[in-house]
Amino acid sequence: MSTIEAYQAFVAVIERGSLTAAARGLGRSLQAVSRALAQVEQDLGVELVHRSTRRLEPTPAGMGFYRRIRDALADIEAARVEAAEHATAIGGPMRVGGPSLFGPMFLVPAVAAFLQRHPAVTIDLRLANEFVDLIADRLDLSVRVGVLEDSSLRVRRIAMMRRVFYAAPAYLAERGRPLVPADLARHDCVVRTSAQDSDVWPCTHAGNVEMIHVRGRFAAPTADACNEAVARGLGIGLGQMWQARPLLDQGRAELVLTDFEPAPIAVSVIWPAGPALPARTRLLIDFLVARLGAEQW
Repeated sequence: MSTIEAYQAFVAVIERGSLTAAARGLGRSLQAVSRALAQVEQDLGVELVHRSTRRLEPTPAGMGFYRRIRDALADIEAARVEAAEHATAIGGPMRVGGPSLFGPMFLVPAVAAFLQRHPAVTIDLRLANEFVDLIADRLDLSVRVGVLEDSSLRVRRIAMMRRVFYAAPAYLAERGRPLVPADLARHDCVVRTSAQDSDVWPCTHAGNVEMIHVRGRFAAPTADACNEAVARGLGIGLGQMWQARPLLDQGRAELVLTDFEPAPIAVSVIWPAGPALPARTRLLIDFLVARLGAEQW
């Protein structure tokens, strides 16, 4: 029967799209990850991943198994962290960073749960729209969404966040529904100006990426402003699924171009390199990875 390590390798392959990327993220050899994937498929008696020269794509069976095993692994990690906490009495102050919009929705509930378990710990949460310098801001750790450019930092991947296109029902009724990426050129698009190359949107299909130049009548630097503009019918938006989900649940927006969604982006916990981590920092990192990794991104 496959081991937990083999299941972890399978999840990493699905989330990262290749054996090489999965091996790099897990700190294992390419051969070890390949063997683990083959072992899981052999045990289940079904192909989970379709191999191609460009990218590994999950089969329908593989995607269904991924969703179930990802949540199970998150539960196992959470149980391990909880058990470890009982053996370690911790206390002291911590400074934690994170994105402004993401923080209240996800970091505050996670931090509150951690503080309930560790009454001797205090946490100063610093939220910002831009990436910050952990050393200059004296942060013990930070949660970051997107590309990590500073190779001197220690990193643990939490999850991969789905990115989606969406628009208000009223807008789609008036302007029509885009069917292929090229259709975006004739639509109004709500542009988030704080993003790099904000007027060039990536669309992905069958492993290929097409860059579409977009324009519209409204632009803003923050995700919440852009989402409200989309909900009010000012155009099509591009954002992370967790940002769009409230609009979708309320019926104020609908997904479009679901077959052409951009590649997901990573959410990670990062901290400065050093000889040893304080116990409170190590436990909070483990706690955040387990708790946030169980979210439906």
